[in-house]
Amino acid sequence: MPDVSDIAPDFTLLRDGGGEVTLSALRGSTVVLFFYPRDDTPGCTKESIGFSEQLQAFADAGAQVFGISRDSVAKHDKFVAKHGLTTPLLSDESSTVCEDYGVWVEKNMYGRKSMGIERSTFIIDPEGKIARVWRKVKVPGHVDEVLEAVRAL
Repeated sequence: MPDVSDIAPDFTLLRDGGGEVTLSALRGSTVVLFFYPRDDTPGCTKESIGFSEQLQAFADAGAQVFGISRDSVAKHDKFVAKHGLTTPLLSDESSTVCEDYGVWVEKNMYGRKSMGIERSTFIIDPEGKIARVWRKVKVPGHVDEVLEAVRAL
């Protein structure tokens, strides 16, 4: 499970709208990765809309933002179209990146255990090191907190 000051695990993932994103190719920029459980669920929708609404503010602060879930690119495309999202969404259908970042965890809901993504956010500095980590994220106020942290780098 990577933590602050560790080199962020590299990856290449497909993104909504086509194409792919490779983390190491973004060196020189601050990168925000927010991992979320599933497209089109209430919390994930609010979080994705929040990052989309603040995308320009993140860009002005020198950061690129990406959402990551296990949903397919096709599901991401529908989610983006339905809610007018502008934040790029990456597809980790194999859970490899989720596992590398320690966000693929056992969850317990109503006494039933299952594997799923723990809502988490990572800020990666321009050298590729993890600068900040939020785990078990609560959506209200989170986007603003991340933006404030990016501005403070």
